[in-house]
Amino acid sequence: MPSSKSDLPDNLSRPARRALAQAGVTRLADVARWTDAGLLALHGVGPKTIRQLRPLLAAKGLSFVGSDQDGK
Repeated sequence: MPSSKSDLPDNLSRPARRALAQAGVTRLADVARWTDAGLLALHGVGPKTIRQLRPLLAAKGLSFVGSDQDGK
């Protein structure tokens, strides 16, 4: 049941998409409300997912909570 309003990338793994959806994350703005460590704690979200999301957040002027714009 992916939301038609989701702007998450289509190339995220199915486990990552499921984990994000179960956490109520359907848009990049939702992702920006999380720390990268918080997302990594979700079963199904791994470092590759974070690497995929980080540049997309930056392109929209967003970042993970507690991250600077350089992603560190």
